Amino acid sequence: MQGQDWIERAGELFEAAMFGGDASALERSDDVLDAVEAPLSMARGKVLHVRFLNDREEDGRELVLFERAAELYGRLGDASGEADALFWVGCWHQVVKGDGATGRPYFERSYALAESVDDRMTMSYAIRHLGFADKDEGRFEEARRQLTESVTLRREIGFRPGEAAGLVALAYLAAETGDPTAAIRHLDEARSVAESCGAKAVSGWIEQARTHIRSA
Repeated sequence: MQGQDWIERAGELFEAAMFGGDASALERSDDVLDAVEAPLSMARGKVLHVRFLNDREEDGRELVLFERAAELYGRLGDASGEADALFWVGCWHQVVKGDGATGRPYFERSYALAESVDDRMTMSYAIRHLGFADKDEGRFEEARRQLTESVTLRREIGFRPGEAAGLVALAYLAAETGDPTAAIRHLDEARSVAESCGAKAVSGWIEQARTHIRSA
């Protein structure tokens, strides 16, 4: 069902309860409205997150929206939706608040739920940010394994911009662990992938990484 269809269905259930005396329509309307609210909460939260990345001004509504989406998807039994929402809750803690330790269990739960329904897109995000958490805590080999898995998952599903972004993360890790040759190799591959899919923003990240690595 599309968003408008869900809203129309909710209206029909209201009519059934209000005028038709169908008390069961009230419970069914809750599920319908949850199915409308959950993706809307996700969309609003993601917009706020991008705004944070652009201006670095924290907005607490972002966390509230993602937590609400996770609750609603869980109520609906939508494992993929819940996994996505839990990832973004973790991302708020890790990226916005700089608290990877608090974000970790959300990423772990997100990955497990996504894996249970073969949602490799969400798996790729969750394992990527677990990699960042391990890198920040000095577990470089585990971080490399996780970041590599993220790239592999994205390659498998044809998520080319995400693949390029993942290669940039591997480049930074290689440079941080004393392997500038591998870092440049990752960036060269990332550039090729980004150019092939028109990922201009990622191309900018690649050049920033090159500058950073050369000046290190």
